[in-house]
Amino acid sequence: MTTDTIRELRQAFDDAELRADTERLEALLADDFVSIGEQGFSLDKRQWIERHADFGYLSLETTELDVRRYDRAAIVRCVQRSRATWRGETMTLTVRLSQVWVELPDGWRLAGIQFSPYAPA
Repeated sequence: MTTDTIRELRQAFDDAELRADTERLEALLADDFVSIGEQGFSLDKRQWIERHADFGYLSLETTELDVRRYDRAAIVRCVQRSRATWRGETMTLTVRLSQVWVELPDGWRLAGIQFSPYAPA
């Protein structure tokens, strides 16, 4: 497994998010996945997938991508700019984002995401 493969998985995750492809998200996320939002709230795997009932991306752009590969884990850090709708309201957001990918017996899965407020350097 190379960092290129992690980059491909990260892109597959973004694509699934953009299309609200809940089946693909189900396959990409670890069973014990947790997301921590920029306001400190957390969502487990089921909550993350089900949020697509009220939430949808209009656009999603990732920049400043940095992938660090470890034995059976990888950490992805980037800046994400998005436009989305939440319960009919449009919102625009720029965040710093960290993802933790882990190698499990059935392949690589996204175990966690943490969003942080973006303050350009």
